[in-house]
Amino acid sequence: MAFGATEIVIILAVIVVFFFGAKKIPELARGIGQGFKEFKKVSEDSEPEDNKQETHTNHSN
Repeated sequence: MAFGATEIVIILAVIVVFFFGAKKIPELARGIGQGFKEFKKVSEDSEPEDNKQETHTNHSN
């Protein structure tokens, strides 16, 4: 008996609702969204520094 992706998503959704309750799901989703937003911001902020260092090392060769 193999489960497909759709079945797994449905089962996980039922488990999440069972453990956290329907009222807590929007709060959890909001927290996850803010975490992704912060991660993206930090990733974008660190990119230019990395590019500057690579450019500097490439020109000195």
